[in-house]
Amino acid sequence: MDKNITRTLGKSILQASARFKVILLTGPRQVGKTTLLQDIREPSRTYITLDDLSLRMAAQQDPASIIDRLNLPVLIDEVQYAPNLFPYIKMTVDKTKQNGLFWLTGSQQFDMMKNVSESLAGRVALLQLQGISLAEEQGRSDDPPFLPDLVLLKSRQKTAKPLTVPEAYHKIWRGSYPDMVAQRNDQHWEQFYSSYVSTYIQRDVREYLNINDTAAFHKFMQIAAARTGQLINYADMARDTGVSEVTVKTWLNVLHASGIIYQLQPYFNNRTKRLVKTPKLYFMDTGLCAYLTGWLNADVLERGAMSGAILETWVIAEIIKSYLHHGRIPRIYFYRDKEKREIDLLIEENGTLYPIEIKKSAALHNMKFRGFSMLENLDTPIGHGGVICFANTLIPISDNVDAIPVGYL
Repeated sequence: MDKNITRTLGKSILQASARFKVILLTGPRQVGKTTLLQDIREPSRTYITLDDLSLRMAAQQDPASIIDRLNLPVLIDEVQYAPNLFPYIKMTVDKTKQNGLFWLTGSQQFDMMKNVSESLAGRVALLQLQGISLAEEQGRSDDPPFLPDLVLLKSRQKTAKPLTVPEAYHKIWRGSYPDMVAQRNDQHWEQFYSSYVSTYIQRDVREYLNINDTAAFHKFMQIAAARTGQLINYADMARDTGVSEVTVKTWLNVLHASGIIYQLQPYFNNRTKRLVKTPKLYFMDTGLCAYLTGWLNADVLERGAMSGAILETWVIAEIIKSYLHHGRIPRIYFYRDKEKREIDLLIEENGTLYPIEIKKSAALHNMKFRGFSMLENLDTPIGHGGVICFANTLIPISDNVDAIPVGYL
């Protein structure tokens, strides 16, 4: 990975390590978890990885001895392979007042999170890493999480770089895995994602779900990718994949738990019975999504049928990353009522809802933006809104809504 790219989450990890006995960093494979922890760890922290088969077997069969022999503080990589370590980690940290003794990484959350919550409650800080964000790539790793607040947006004017449509779609097509961001050419793109998908299916999903028919799961991933940005329709996905609805729900939950997709929940409260309650599906890496749906270069992706959906997917993934990489869980929703009036994203911050629409257009008169008046019925404070688009600079659309360049993410 490019050593000039500073990961935003590093600061939150060090702060959490000073307050908690254990840090657990999760996220998909290949997003740079180990690299980040290696970059920020103190020289005295030892390192072991359970990718090493002999160590893994020892940790599974005799976890007490493994923990006893460790030189603390320690970084243990791929801890999901030996969940029976957790009770012994608990016993070890309970004997001392020292914080930050164990740094752990895990590529899949599945049952590991159940073990962690049972064994290490109150002792562990959970943090999630995703691929490199636009802010990190542009050297803005200190930028706060995205919010269409005027003060924040004006600060972005000084630091963010505007993106043209071709520049943005190249980043969308390329994806955000560190190996891809560091590439100075695109010739390894197909090879990288092909290898990623087969590794992910073979090593993680197949082991966890005991799937014998990997072809069906691969087809399911392609079908899910083609539906990024859409309401989840379990029956349609089950029919197209040739499996049951229960299986589709299980597989979607596995993709969600491992950070491959995000299930964006609709906004509703007790006063808003007329809102839909089905989540929307978004891929967290648009390069993986483009590979699974067969868009083999950025130009055809930008001109193709998925152009709008994949732009929306990228924007929402960037906003999610801006929160996760500050050690925060994003409080985000979409709005859709029974009249099919929609708002792409609502960010809830301090009891206020900030509405966001995502448009490919750069010209305000082509946007067909209808405003956010449908939110007036919610009995919730509504903050400054934004239309994220290809405008060159911040432009007021109305008193409380601005056109926001995509480069400000």
